[in-house]
Amino acid sequence: MSRFTSSVDMSLSAIKTACSNCNLRELCLPFGLSDQEVARVDELINVRKRVKRGENLYRAGSTFESIYAIRTGFFKTYVLLEDGRDQVTGFQMAGELLGLDGISTERHSCNAVALEDSEVCFIPFVRLEEVSREIQTLQHHFHKVMSREIVRDHGVMLLLGTMRAEERLATFLLNLSQRFTARGFSPAEFNLRMTREEIGSYLGLKLETVSRSFSRFQEEGLISVQQKHIRILNISGLKNLLDHRK
Repeated sequence: MSRFTSSVDMSLSAIKTACSNCNLRELCLPFGLSDQEVARVDELINVRKRVKRGENLYRAGSTFESIYAIRTGFFKTYVLLEDGRDQVTGFQMAGELLGLDGISTERHSCNAVALEDSEVCFIPFVRLEEVSREIQTLQHHFHKVMSREIVRDHGVMLLLGTMRAEERLATFLLNLSQRFTARGFSPAEFNLRMTREEIGSYLGLKLETVSRSFSRFQEEGLISVQQKHIRILNISGLKNLLDHRK
């Protein structure tokens, strides 16, 4: 969401118009808000930050102060294992939230790093709680959004526990496809922002296994791979890999 307060004379109708063009509009502006409530939300979400590729948004152990709504770009979250390896815990794209891991202990439990040049909106959690108490619609909406993010991350990981390597990668690609579709992008053609090694860390697979699975999918005509560019040629074929589990 843009920082509208830099223009004192901007009308509420202009604010609404600007928010309607933001890919976070369903997060920031629930349906049914009055002009006065829109202004309160605008005061709440009024800071944006650009995060360069490879730069950390926050680190494990740092003080939790805000939730971050990704306006543009792509992130990964990861934890550092005792043996020094990184364990990827999730990939987040525009329109999704970061920082929920810090709510319970008031310190972040993982690291969040940008996989490409990105931009996030700061949502100070204390202010969010204050405004949410005043605007019940906003409180309910944020609870739904936060719950959806948690269910998405944990749901995928729970499914992966009993899957073979090819099933894990198929699930991963189908999940990305659904998320790109929800943002108005092609469900069948996209660039992977993460490396094969990062995908393997997330899926619990070795790099060689990930590479073999990509090669098999390409040989079977399910996908076309050109470096990080993916085209899903047979989305039904990917889904069929999982059908026997139902």
